Order: sequence, then structure tokens, then C-alpha cells
Amino acid sequence: MQDIEPYSRWQNIYNTYTDPHSPYYGESHNEFLCRNAIYNHYIHPLWDEFGSSTLYLKIIYTDYDFGYCIIELMGEWNDCLHNDIMHLKRNIVEHLENKGINKFILIGENVLNFHYSDDSYYEDWFNDLDDGWIMLVNFREHVQAEFDKLNLNYYLLYGGQLSEVKWRTLTPQKLYEALNSYANRALNP
Repeated sequence: MQDIEPYSRWQNIYNTYTDPHSPYYGESHNEFLCRNAIYNHYIHPLWDEFGSSTLYLKIIYTDYDFGYCIIELMGEWNDCLHNDIMHLKRNIVEHLENKGINKFILIGENVLNFHYSDDSYYEDWFNDLDDGWIMLVNFREHVQAEFDKLNLNYYLLYGGQLSEVKWRTLTPQKLYEALNSYANRALNP
């Protein structure tokens, strides 16, 4: 697991540690010293903590002018035991919302499992967004099947074309424009 690194190609245009509006502003990490583990398996040291013991993230791009944020996730999303959505909402999302972010792109290629509890934090997050949206990109089929059991499609956009987005080939702005266009079609048929 320590070989799975957060995406870093956009670091030359955005760094969460040097962004004064970021919840991680001013932090620094030794790139060679693993400090976090998921079930006793060390993960790459550049993944950031947000209160979960099994799910980590990296804010890989934020644009305050357009109001969007791209967050890559790693690990097991466990609302049942660890209430990960509460930690994500309270420690990261609310901070970003206070800075004008209302469109969230969550990349889930490295989310291995999802264990659900209830949908109240998802509903709360969705209701906070005004004209915004929450989009889940490249989540695994079995994870999306668990989302479906909780009917999270009421609050989150995922599945279909969003399961095969070639996001690494795009600039953050091009990715946002494509996903925003998709969201407009999906939410305003």
C-alpha cells in the first residue's frame, strides 16, 4: 500500500500545503517516512489525515474562482464503524465550503471498500451546496453497489460515464469543465 501515491502531476500549479485557504496549509511531511497505516499496512506518507483511521485523502487541486475542489481518496470508507463521512464533512468539506467551494470532485480509484450507516451527513452536505454538486469519479463497481444500497444517488453523482474518466490526461480546469457540463445535463435534464 505504501507504493500507492497521491497524484502529483498538478503540484507545480497547486499545493495544498502552500494554499493559505487549505485545511492543510503550512503542514509538511517527510516523503520517506511512513506515518499512517490502514489495518497495519503502511501507506505512502503524502496521504493526509482528516480524522478517519481507514480513509485518507489528498486535495490535489482547488480553484476558488470557479468554486471547485478535486480530492483523491485512499483506503476503506467506513461510515458504519468510524463515521468517515462525518469526519470528511466536518474537518475538510465545511472548511472548503467556508472558502466558497460548492463543487466537489472525489476520485475513488483507491477506495477499496465502502461500509454504510445512514445518509444524514450526505443529505446535509448536499443541502449545503446551493448550486453545487458532489461527483464521485472512478469508484469501483462493488463500492458503487454499496452506495446504491443507501440510495446515495439522491445526493452524489456517480456511476456510468463517471466510472471511466481519464482525468490524468486533462488539466484541472478541463476536467472541471467536462464534469460541470456532465453535472448540468444530469441535474437539469
